[in-house]
Amino acid sequence: MAGLVGRSSELTRLDDLLAGLGRSGAPQVVDIAGEPGIGKSRLLDEVCARARRAGFTVLRGRAAQYEQHVPLHLFTDAFADADAAGTAVGPAFTEVRSMLSGIREAPGDGLTASASVRFGLHATVASCLTELGERGLVLALDDLHWADPASRELVDHLIRHPARGRVLLVLARRVRQTPTSLAAALMRGADGGAVLQFDLQPLSERDSVLALGPSVPEERARQLHAASGGNPLYLLALVHAYRTGPPPRGLTAGLHSDALDTAGLPGGLAALLLDELATLTGPQRHVVEAVAALGDHATASMLAAATGLSSRAVEDLTGVLAERDLLRAGPGGRWGLRHPLVRALLHESTAPGRRAGIHRAAARELARAGAPATERAHHVARSLTGWDPHAAEVLVEAAARFASTAPGTAAHLLDVVLTHMPDTPDRVTRRGELVLERARALGVSGNLRESRDLLHALIETSGKSHPDLRTRAVAQCAVMERHLGHSPEAAALLRRELARDPGPSPAQSVSLRLALGMAALLTASYPKARDDVARAVAVARADDDAAAEAAALALAALGEAYEGETEAATRFADAAGALADALTDPGLADLCEALVWLAWAETVLERYGDAERHIVRGLGIARRGGQLHVLPHLLACKAFLHVTTCRLPSALEAAEEAESIARAAGSDDLLGFVLAIKTLALLLARPLGDGSALSAGTEATAAAGRSRGWWSSLAWCMLGHATFVSGDPHGAQEAITTAGGGPGLPLLQPSIRPGQLDTLAAAALAAGDTAAAGRWVAQATREADRLGLGGQRAAALRAEATLAEHEGDTGRAVRLLDAAAQEYARCGQTLWEAYSLLRAAPLVQRTGQGARAAAMWQRAHRLAVAGGARLLVDLAELIRPQVMAAGPTPAVPAQLAELTARELEVAELVARGLSNQDIAARLHLSRRTVETHLSSVYRKASVPSRAALAGLLNRVGLGTGS
Repeated sequence: MAGLVGRSSELTRLDDLLAGLGRSGAPQVVDIAGEPGIGKSRLLDEVCARARRAGFTVLRGRAAQYEQHVPLHLFTDAFADADAAGTAVGPAFTEVRSMLSGIREAPGDGLTASASVRFGLHATVASCLTELGERGLVLALDDLHWADPASRELVDHLIRHPARGRVLLVLARRVRQTPTSLAAALMRGADGGAVLQFDLQPLSERDSVLALGPSVPEERARQLHAASGGNPLYLLALVHAYRTGPPPRGLTAGLHSDALDTAGLPGGLAALLLDELATLTGPQRHVVEAVAALGDHATASMLAAATGLSSRAVEDLTGVLAERDLLRAGPGGRWGLRHPLVRALLHESTAPGRRAGIHRAAARELARAGAPATERAHHVARSLTGWDPHAAEVLVEAAARFASTAPGTAAHLLDVVLTHMPDTPDRVTRRGELVLERARALGVSGNLRESRDLLHALIETSGKSHPDLRTRAVAQCAVMERHLGHSPEAAALLRRELARDPGPSPAQSVSLRLALGMAALLTASYPKARDDVARAVAVARADDDAAAEAAALALAALGEAYEGETEAATRFADAAGALADALTDPGLADLCEALVWLAWAETVLERYGDAERHIVRGLGIARRGGQLHVLPHLLACKAFLHVTTCRLPSALEAAEEAESIARAAGSDDLLGFVLAIKTLALLLARPLGDGSALSAGTEATAAAGRSRGWWSSLAWCMLGHATFVSGDPHGAQEAITTAGGGPGLPLLQPSIRPGQLDTLAAAALAAGDTAAAGRWVAQATREADRLGLGGQRAAALRAEATLAEHEGDTGRAVRLLDAAAQEYARCGQTLWEAYSLLRAAPLVQRTGQGARAAAMWQRAHRLAVAGGARLLVDLAELIRPQVMAAGPTPAVPAQLAELTARELEVAELVARGLSNQDIAARLHLSRRTVETHLSSVYRKASVPSRAALAGLLNRVGLGTGS
């Protein structure tokens, strides 16, 4: 068929997209969906051709049905286009190519190319696409429904976080074969306007007749259209049969999309293609069968090895087959079938023994060439027809290397080994270990239920004869149960294992009790596990296991901090920190979660310098060790800490990385938790009126559900904040009281109640319910006094100020907000300090203190701009006219004009009463650096002491009185 008939509306829309690529609000992803043979690839061809003519860089990749366990095959294929086309590439492209290669060639046990590669690759690919897209870029990915899990993760990331600039991602897929998670990501993108969806329909009779042209009589063309059902590929096959022989079989049978053969082809189309293949000679058939089986490895030399033919014979045969348009030459000397459906038909019609022999020959050839196990694994797995210990070793080695970077592939390879391994008594232990590894890989790749079911079976079959294996399976199963939202089941499983006689070893006992404590913490029932955590501390100490003791103390610190027992939490955090800091990174590697618990405890306790230090260390250990399960928790903690200390860009970056890992893990609870943190980051990082935080908060609560626990309650609280800022005080109250189990928030962790009560009080006043606001303000004050935490005290002060302002007591409101700002400054919560100052500035202006109001506004504005808090910057601009109404902004005195921004910041903190050590922690500097800045400030400002400096700043409205 000449041209592309019947797709004019799609092409017009795509032309418009290419012309406006990079324009704000325009879709950056195109989703072309339809049944087999409907013309998805043909439309993709046309888009790529038009983009090239317009001067765009075009990368084209295709997933393959029989390479679904080759990691990142889709992107490896796409980026090969850049080399083949001679595209000018930069450092980002070189890094991507190196990382793609490293996924399959990682040495050792796979930990070198670990989870950091898996998810770091996502951001690197986006940067590479941005770099390649300076002149415009189209990345076209075909047959997405066949993509390997690692490629699907990367596509999902690019849908949610499109590359910047003039970059268009065009996807083609079959609807019914698209994995649910990927279909959901595309639907979310379409709902948000980022994805443009095309559902290709069959050609009309008029379009079919037009496509066939005058060479086919009109009446015959109508018959062919009716037989094809408007499916372009089927129509082409019918025309080919019509022109080359007698009327094809089943000409009037029609094409029914639900009548598919084993290769996924419509029955009529399969019959037509088989007619064409029936004319091949024996050697020709052997060559095309080998091409179908070998996929990317179908080079001339590999074809010779797989068929047993000479190189010259292969060259002659591939030439003839290319003339018949059965084979087409590809990059790197590879051969491919003219269409994936032809490959599918050939692959399925090849005798199983012969197909296995082709893969076996390919595996031998790759081994002879020194290819790593990861490169050979695909062919080894497909060559197995019985137990082969040597082949099993290759697959197990490849699975170990893929465990962190491509866990779905690792699980598949281990399944192949387990399927063929004889179930004999001498292999029970080895089989159990491989089942455990497969369950771990399944869990990491997001198949939580399958992992859990496998572990349940292993726990039962291990019984009393293999206690160590059973205990390890129980510990891992508890993690799966927890991720599935089954924390009570996890706790019961752990308690049963601890009660066995004989019991687990001391090390295992500690591990099980820590898992029990974490399950209790997540279900807001930590007091029930307090004794178990204490027992874990005692056992670890008696066993002289410093790492385990540090972990148990860290969990105790987090548990007590969560419950609002500040004094006990501080004591445990001090002890855990002292132990953890004395351990080497390798010494902590097996218990990296200790740093998660410690960092969260320190964050709740407002010890931000210590928390940041432990987060950074934990991330380093987890990335190097491929501990994927730890990363989202550390990243979420980092995001929350950076929001609080007003570093919004890095907070959002950490939250988005955590989100990517959580989505890949398939845990709804974990996703709800990290989306809750992301909601807060988005709320403050995005402009006033932006709806992204509300969308994230809604998705967070949908993922977390209404379960009673830390993660779920946090999701509902964050949705409440986003709802309040969006102008819905009633919705905000409903969300936060849902989080807390009622108006008094009895189920909400005490450590954060005052902050939530502050928002509740403000929402109640906005809704006209002064009585409820008064109750919540009083409760916030009581709760904050009990906690003794500066930030929570400041939240209660702010709540009191809001009520005082509502009652018309401006002077009291100013005093309370000023006290709140100082409290926030002392504990290092820069963002909330800035917000409190912005709340106070208009009120101060009303009391006639124009200079002081302006100084407050200036400090808040400077903090918000420096920290990327766009919401606060917009709020500052909104109130500027009120604050500056009395005249121009006061000039900075001459003796302060020479100070750098950092020196002025240090001076202001000195004036607010902070010590050098406090300033260092607040600004993430060393104490020596603070002292150097202060010496410079004294010299430039011509003051002899801290007191004189504070007096100077107070006089100009920049000190504690401001």
